[in-house]
Amino acid sequence: MKAARLKNSARLRRVADLLADGREYSTLDIIIGAGVCAVNSCIAELRDNGLAITCRREGNTWFYRMEATHAAA
Repeated sequence: MKAARLKNSARLRRVADLLADGREYSTLDIIIGAGVCAVNSCIAELRDNGLAITCRREGNTWFYRMEATHAAA
């Protein structure tokens, strides 16, 4: 996969901006809050752009959080 560059992608900037507060967001939260569809792809692209984003699964729900070092930037 060729990741889009964060500076050139409004889609990735919306997801990064949503996650920037360091809180945990579910896949649905990100879909609604950032207006994107393929959350897992967006997260992979953000990681390729150097952002540290963790994820965990609780049942059938995935949660994503940007690490504080990137959230403050």
